[in-house]
Amino acid sequence: MRRMTASPIATAAPERRDARTIGLVGLAHGSSHFFHLLLPPLFPWLIADFNTSYSQLGAMVSLFFVVSGVGQMLSGFLVDKVGAQRVLLAALSSFVVAGLMAAAAQNYTMLLAASFFAGLGNAPFHPVDFTILNKRVTANNIGHAFSVHGISGNIGWAMAPVFMMGITTWTGSWRIACVCGALFAASVLVTMWCNRRWLDDRAFDTAAGHAKAHAAAAASGESPFAYLKLPAVWMCFAFFFFSTVALSAIQNFASTILHLMYDLPLTQTALVVTGFMLCGAVGMVGGGFLAQRTQRLEKIIATFLLLAAACLALVATGWLPGTLALVVASVAGFGHGLAGPSRDMLIKRATPAGATGRVYGTVYSGLDTGFAVAAPMFGWMMDHQLHSQVFFGASLALAVSVLAASAVGVQLHHKRMAAQAAA
Repeated sequence: MRRMTASPIATAAPERRDARTIGLVGLAHGSSHFFHLLLPPLFPWLIADFNTSYSQLGAMVSLFFVVSGVGQMLSGFLVDKVGAQRVLLAALSSFVVAGLMAAAAQNYTMLLAASFFAGLGNAPFHPVDFTILNKRVTANNIGHAFSVHGISGNIGWAMAPVFMMGITTWTGSWRIACVCGALFAASVLVTMWCNRRWLDDRAFDTAAGHAKAHAAAAASGESPFAYLKLPAVWMCFAFFFFSTVALSAIQNFASTILHLMYDLPLTQTALVVTGFMLCGAVGMVGGGFLAQRTQRLEKIIATFLLLAAACLALVATGWLPGTLALVVASVAGFGHGLAGPSRDMLIKRATPAGATGRVYGTVYSGLDTGFAVAAPMFGWMMDHQLHSQVFFGASLALAVSVLAASAVGVQLHHKRMAAQAAA
């Protein structure tokens, strides 16, 4: 008689199970952020080979984020319906296609096609990631899970310019760099497939639980779109929109601006994106502890995002020595990173039960919308020599995002006080 054995998921200790899931989701999230910057680090080579302008390249970035933003809202419903694991594997496959299409591009139109597939792959990541984390990670570790999730995204952003520019410089071919990007996505896809049991967001769901959820939905008679009536959802959307406008300026144009404003070599200014993201990753480590232990999350967000805004405004003045300006722009990432886990925890608290995928899909589409709007706007400013104004615009956008986060936090605080008074 064959001996029955328990499944690895059932027998694994909660801490070990959480660590595996958090690590895998972090790797997947890092790959999605890597593909945000598959092509922007190659702008100097693309301009030379295809005779494009900064405005055209900004439009290419916008296409990525328009596709990602629309897809993100729709994929939230798909994740809630079919499960996050399947959608994740499809998204990574789309990244492989994008890298290979970019490598084969013969004109600007083909670059747009590569950007389209990269945006399609990026679309589901936040609904996928947060559905898996919220369902599988225990409450004691959820703040740290959000911290690792944010850190991995920053590492993906930090790695992309070094990876793409380094391989291009080493081989003399940006096409080889794009092929290597596709191979990176393929390796992540294989890793996720081999470890898919640790990513199954429905592993702990039971038939009774599904029946209860469906019965509750039927009894309430609420539309699947009812969450769109919640002001907190749209305030979170606005927060992501404005904070991402600032991030777009750093990712796409900070290196060129520092080169033009402070006469630093491009080989040095290229490090500003990596520096900003690595400082952000360090900030997120501390931010995870703060988010886990703080009730008024909006105060943490306001304090550190305003610190980041002040750093960018200082760089915009042109008063600093060149190398110090690069350092200060990078340090702005620390404030941005410290606020990150509190931002994700704030959204979790504002999310109605059973609507995780839909809410995260809608809220995080603010990130895509911010990138889509900011890239051509800042590209136009670059074409018209308004270099310092790009940094001032980024600083202002961060300050406005603080107002949106504060509105969400105050609303949740009043709701919590009302509930306590009623109890």
